[in-house]
Amino acid sequence: MSLSRRTAARSVRMLGVTAASAALALSAAGTALACDISEFSAAAACDGAKGVITVTDKDPTGVPAVVTVFLENNGADLRQVGKEQTVTGSKKGVTVSFAEDWEPNAEYRVHVVAVKGKKTLVDADIAPNVTTPSKACQADDTTTPTTSPSSSPSSTPSTPSSQTASPPAGTATSSPAPSDSAGDSAAPPAPASNAPSPAAQESNLAETGANSNTGLIVGIAAALVVVGGGAVFFGMRRRGASHR
Repeated sequence: MSLSRRTAARSVRMLGVTAASAALALSAAGTALACDISEFSAAAACDGAKGVITVTDKDPTGVPAVVTVFLENNGADLRQVGKEQTVTGSKKGVTVSFAEDWEPNAEYRVHVVAVKGKKTLVDADIAPNVTTPSKACQADDTTTPTTSPSSSPSSTPSTPSSQTASPPAGTATSSPAPSDSAGDSAAPPAPASNAPSPAAQESNLAETGANSNTGLIVGIAAALVVVGGGAVFFGMRRRGASHR
């Protein structure tokens, strides 16, 4: 075999190995990116007083999957829980819920079917089966406790009845005699008095001049009369002397 033929044969073999390696790598990558049952999980939870079965799909490829839940009894399906639901997963996870008033320590089987094109990627149960908690769901207690009535006696005294009991039939009732003290307590009207009131007396004295300044005025007037009389007397004497 010539050198050129040997070189060509080696090149063909290397290309074959490379193609086979690439095919294996692509196959492995496709298998890793395909939807798988390990990417699904299920649990029993409570939504207030109601129970639910939740299924979470963390398939990063987002292949739609059909989820069905069954109640188990001794390894056999007792009944289907609600209707089947379709979930499209994501890397963070997408959750669907099945309303179920589950009993404590009950067992549920969750089946998943994922089909891409004409190829079925998943057709299996989530392992293990879901077992519910040992305590049933309870509603949140939002009621307000009622306060008991106070046992202490009331501080407000009870008012006596305003009506008096009527005496028995046939019993004579005597009306109370009017009290004499009421008549005596009324004072007789005072007789009219003709004496002037103090204010009227003061007014009359002021009009007649009988007040505290009357004596002074009388004295001044008398002095003026005496002075005037003296002047007249001395004037007349001088006149008589001059005529003589």
